[in-house]
Amino acid sequence: MADYPVFDGQLEVRQEGGRRTLTGRFPYGSLGTIASRGRVRKERFEPRAFRFAIEQEPERRLDILIGHDYGKPIASRQSGTLDIRDADDAVTFEARLPDDPPPWVLDAEKAVAAGLTVGLSPGFSVPPANVVADGERLVDEPGNPGVQIRSIAHAVLREMSVVTAAVYTDAGVDLRSDDMVVRDRRRRLWL
Repeated sequence: MADYPVFDGQLEVRQEGGRRTLTGRFPYGSLGTIASRGRVRKERFEPRAFRFAIEQEPERRLDILIGHDYGKPIASRQSGTLDIRDADDAVTFEARLPDDPPPWVLDAEKAVAAGLTVGLSPGFSVPPANVVADGERLVDEPGNPGVQIRSIAHAVLREMSVVTAAVYTDAGVDLRSDDMVVRDRRRRLWL
């Protein structure tokens, strides 16, 4: 089973004129701690780490999924339901939800509204060093001797998943419909 890092992201479901969209924001530069099989490691994506798949290969398949499950897609670039952008501060996306969504999309909307789904997790790979020499490196964590951070400068983004837990704390989940907006998992604001 693959271990996927989970990062806080900002998600929002909007409804405008009967059309629902899920928007998301995955911030660069945030430090995440990943615990897996008794091992703890830290990881950070450098600005524009995903630019290759987003900008340089616009025909590359990119999906928004639930829990890294390709059997539970929310949107994709290939179907024309996903717009994704890369900037120095974050990757942002807008996923247009289907009018007659499958059950897992409805479940995801409910989980976001309830504050149960609070994170984004990128499904990615780092190119081999013989392809991209500086794809990733280990850097010492300031003020914490002996601890290193995996700093990722170049990664091939394959998908972004809506998940229940978040490693990075710089973002949260937002939900918007006609009568409510959830700004993050800590507070709810009614319109």
